[in-house]
Amino acid sequence: MGILMSQHAVVTGGGSGMGRAIAVRLARAGWTVAVLGRRMERLQETAALAPDGAIRPEPVDVRDPDSVAVVRDRLLADWASIDLVVNVAGTNVKRRLLEQLSVEDFTELIAVNLLGPFHVVHAFLPSMRAQGHGTIVNIGSDAGLLASAKAGAGYVSSKFGLTGLTESINAELRGQGIRATAIFPGDTDTDLLEKRANPPRPEDRAAMLQPDDIAECVMLVVTLPQRVVVEKLLVRPR
Repeated sequence: MGILMSQHAVVTGGGSGMGRAIAVRLARAGWTVAVLGRRMERLQETAALAPDGAIRPEPVDVRDPDSVAVVRDRLLADWASIDLVVNVAGTNVKRRLLEQLSVEDFTELIAVNLLGPFHVVHAFLPSMRAQGHGTIVNIGSDAGLLASAKAGAGYVSSKFGLTGLTESINAELRGQGIRATAIFPGDTDTDLLEKRANPPRPEDRAAMLQPDDIAECVMLVVTLPQRVVVEKLLVRPR
């Protein structure tokens, strides 16, 4: 039997792209979802796409662990449990080749793409352990499995780190009812493409994965029986 619906989820990067698609898909399946992101207006737009009251906007910068902890406390004061955490928030930079990449940009990529998910996991893991179950889904990239000059060294490094974080959760906590999945999308049509030095053409974007495709991958992971963990899921355009 799969995980029961009408449970509680936290989705970061919920103001656009994959985060928005995942949050809306969960909400339409009966979940109550807190969407985390830096811009309240974008989070409210996401909430408006779901059944009334199913999505709760929570503005926060995942780079700040104290702010994440405040959101956690607020959610746990209202909800009996947090059953699912999906880390989607991520970024990249235009000047991403090693000959161009600055120390500041590299540091920012690690802060958002790796430290951000760690802060969220660190905040919500104690309650998951206490309740004896929980699913964590980290949205990585196929560049987190094989380095890509197109993605850039900073992004690649951050996503390899996210892969290691996911594997560590399973290595340490699978016996405590916690399971973690890393999803590795290939090229996906999101706003992040605008940060490429040469953004792809509309016809190229149309042939890529779409945010809804990744949302369906998340639904597969969370609806499998609790005895099942999909540790890695690599998905690319056909």
